[in-house]
Amino acid sequence: MARMAKTNRPRPGDRSTDRMSRTSEVKQGQQNRRAADPSDARLDHARDGKLKLNRPRRGLIDETEARQLAEDRERLQGQGIGGPLDGRMLSNPAAESGPDANRPQVRPQAEGWTQQTASDGRPLLQFKQPRVAQPQTHLADLTLAERQAKVTELGLPAFRAKQLSTHYFSHFTSDPDEMTDLPQQARETLVAEMMPPLLTEVRRLTTDNGDTIKFLWRLFDGALVESVLMRYPGRVTLCVSSQAGCGMNCPFCATGQNGLTRNMSSAEIVEQVVRANRVIADGALGGMRDDGGHDAERVTNIVFMGMGEPLANYKRVIGAVRRMVDPSPAGLGMSARHITVSTVGLVPAINRLADEGIPVTFALSLHAPDDELRDELIPVNSRWKADEAIDAAFNYFQKTGRRVSIEYALIKDMNDHAWRADLLAKKLNARGRGWVHVNPIPLNPTPGSIWTSSEPEITQEFINRLEAGGIPTTLRDTRGKEIDGACGQLAAEGDEESDGTVTEGSEAPGEVRPEPPASIDLRG
Repeated sequence: MARMAKTNRPRPGDRSTDRMSRTSEVKQGQQNRRAADPSDARLDHARDGKLKLNRPRRGLIDETEARQLAEDRERLQGQGIGGPLDGRMLSNPAAESGPDANRPQVRPQAEGWTQQTASDGRPLLQFKQPRVAQPQTHLADLTLAERQAKVTELGLPAFRAKQLSTHYFSHFTSDPDEMTDLPQQARETLVAEMMPPLLTEVRRLTTDNGDTIKFLWRLFDGALVESVLMRYPGRVTLCVSSQAGCGMNCPFCATGQNGLTRNMSSAEIVEQVVRANRVIADGALGGMRDDGGHDAERVTNIVFMGMGEPLANYKRVIGAVRRMVDPSPAGLGMSARHITVSTVGLVPAINRLADEGIPVTFALSLHAPDDELRDELIPVNSRWKADEAIDAAFNYFQKTGRRVSIEYALIKDMNDHAWRADLLAKKLNARGRGWVHVNPIPLNPTPGSIWTSSEPEITQEFINRLEAGGIPTTLRDTRGKEIDGACGQLAAEGDEESDGTVTEGSEAPGEVRPEPPASIDLRG
């Protein structure tokens, strides 16, 4: 690791002397107007005389430098740069002119519901599920060897496990009548013991052109979850849920209004994929190409951006990912690179994921580069700050070589200011180049709500600022807005008595489908 130049370095641990020493360096820099040294992470002065932080040449800094940066940040706040939210406004010197001139700072707050709070008044976070009943073990919860052992316990040859797995992972069926290669007298027993019912389809909403379907599923205990199936040219993507409810308690999130109900099992997660593959095989997903190009015949891409915080259900999510990438008949035989795991920033779990040896795509739902805003927008930021989450994301890139995605939902007058785009670019570039890609996400326009979409010109300015900073940026193509199936619109709200398929536009005459809740989910 490169070290900073020695300039009468005080004794380690002498905070007052260290601060005085660095203060003198700042004054010297101001007098000489010296050029910024990329390896110097200390204060310097720009040509306009304003204090600024030099970007460190490397991504990870040691404890001493981190402490120094924290002290420098306090001094910057003393100069009026940064600082905590004051009421509903947060000012930044750069906003006095340019694109952010006279723009308000909207403060995050729940609409139509009250966030649960802990004894210290902060939003309550749930990392552990309540003590509730769990679904019966399914073959998708087990490795192929474990399935063979269980089949043997049932008094059948081990190779029956492989046949059963082929039916499930390749033919997408749990119907014993379709398993004609199994002894008729053993089919019912095998299916009952190895394939207990996991998901019951409650409702299905389809877009007018048929290329997007949103499913509402009821789990064995009555909990409701959703998934969204989307066809693109040459590929099919499924957005899956990993928890019933969510414990991250974000003010924008309809999923987390009632907290965490329970974690989904690995098999319940995988079952969403198997059921989606069956829908495709039955020809129910439209949007087929008419140019003679290739159409995917099964789900090719998975995004863990449905209900729940995936890394708060770490063990079961990883189990599901392994079933997805295991070659047939052990699993679905998918490419790990086509599986995206998203998180709001559970740093220890991100680092654990980096050590798994499964090269999935990793996405960090950041939504704000500054802690002042992110503390209230993403409550888990009170546990692990934005820079800690970004460092963990960079560590994932270093260990896996896989480029990281930063998810950033643009919310009008809340996090879409141009100076925040500049700050985000600086923070990402401080750790290196070429390791990250930013996906700004357009929200649905929601009149009367603070959780509404940015204006088109503001969105474009935000993207321009990131690209000017050398950050690859792509505006997310959101699907299924008309069926509340776009990014962040999954809330598992539905009629408990409804069962079967509902196609958009099929309401009875005079029936008005209720508007989606103002609360949204910004994980991706």
